[in-house]
Amino acid sequence: MSSKFVFLESMDILSTIPQYHTILVAFTVLWIAWFFAKRRYQSEDNTADEFERRLEQWTPEPLVPEVQKDHPFLNPKKVTSRIGKRINVNGHDCLNLGTHNYLGLTENADIEKKAVDSIQKYGVGSCGPRGFYGTVDVHLELEERLAQFMQMEEAIVYSYGFSTIASAIPAYCKRNDLVFVDEQVNFSIQKGLDAARSNIKYFKHNDVKDLENLLETYVGSTKVKSNKVERRRKFLIVEGIYMNTGMVCPLPQLVALSRKYKLRIFVDESISIGTVGATGRGVTEHFNVPRHEIDMIMGSLELTIGSIGGFCVGSSFVIEHQRLSGLGYCFSASLPPLLTSAAIASLEIMENKPELFSALKNNCMKFDEGIKNINLFECTSDSESPVKHLYLKEQMDHNKELKLLQEISNKCIENGLMVITPAYLDAEKKRPRPSLRVCISAALDTNDINFALTTLKSCATQILSYSVQ
Repeated sequence: MSSKFVFLESMDILSTIPQYHTILVAFTVLWIAWFFAKRRYQSEDNTADEFERRLEQWTPEPLVPEVQKDHPFLNPKKVTSRIGKRINVNGHDCLNLGTHNYLGLTENADIEKKAVDSIQKYGVGSCGPRGFYGTVDVHLELEERLAQFMQMEEAIVYSYGFSTIASAIPAYCKRNDLVFVDEQVNFSIQKGLDAARSNIKYFKHNDVKDLENLLETYVGSTKVKSNKVERRRKFLIVEGIYMNTGMVCPLPQLVALSRKYKLRIFVDESISIGTVGATGRGVTEHFNVPRHEIDMIMGSLELTIGSIGGFCVGSSFVIEHQRLSGLGYCFSASLPPLLTSAAIASLEIMENKPELFSALKNNCMKFDEGIKNINLFECTSDSESPVKHLYLKEQMDHNKELKLLQEISNKCIENGLMVITPAYLDAEKKRPRPSLRVCISAALDTNDINFALTTLKSCATQILSYSVQ
């Protein structure tokens, strides 16, 4: 009886619902069913046609952007000789002031002999990364010699100069770390910072006061606010001699700030090693700064030392960390033994012939003094720096200035002097002002320097006077 009573009651409730509401619900259910059925039918019937139509309308994005036909990268200068003090460029025999052969070691017969002997003993390659089966006794010898030369505890050698800097930085700098960097650092440092993904704060080029202001803002003021921020790791990364400007970093002031604000300081001495200091040991020797004050010194073997690869030196605690954390060290085939032997031979020459450094210093200062007498250029590079950047006295539009300097470079090559305009990628953080880059060598004599200055003045006068007309 109870179930019958419930049924009858339910029928009474349904009878109270208006008829139009029932019709509306039914219509909605039918419409939804029709919509999905139609959509499924259309999708099955028109899939092929729709795909072809969309394929015809699709325009793929180009793999590379359009490049102007007169782009300098598409019209490189052609070298048809061995690169040394003299070089043949586009068919012209030139005095070479365009490559980083600061001590003239690329033509040294002893280094060449050591490399040839190494090929006969080890072959041409190392066949694997250092941590697997790529370590040869000469690698260990080179690391020991570098540590001794730089008077540091330990050294590590990479097989490529660019990857040395780009790998060493992210081995220590991590996400959320605070890194203070000079705005004119080279591209390998920039790529290392990108890989690190740290919080980057750029300060004005070689401006210690601007750096101190940044430190006070981001470090000093946070000590009171939060203990957590104070425990965050902080780094300072600079170059000994800046590739993009030829200026020497003010190392004593930077070290003082590093100690005051508890920064770890890394110095890229790719150019300054073998060029400044009484015995070529870089900016630490130049400024008489104890090397233990620097947490890590990085550098390339591809400039002064005249080989291939790069290195880092520092305390054993710091350097050993890279053997498992430096990606360029762990996953790249090790430096070929012949190039390792060449680097060892270069170090021996640097240790046994300190007169090379005084000769280089004299040539740098002679050129610096001479270029100041040419009123068409201005040179802000340090007088003792082997890298000189010559800017036009009258600053103008970037593209126009670059075009004029390229014409001066081409004119100099036609007249037997190899100087170049440095190439910068569009990905650079801060595009430097166009310049002529001049690399001074210890192999030059007074006549060579006078010829270079005379040729620069003559070619610049011709090009600039023609552009005015």
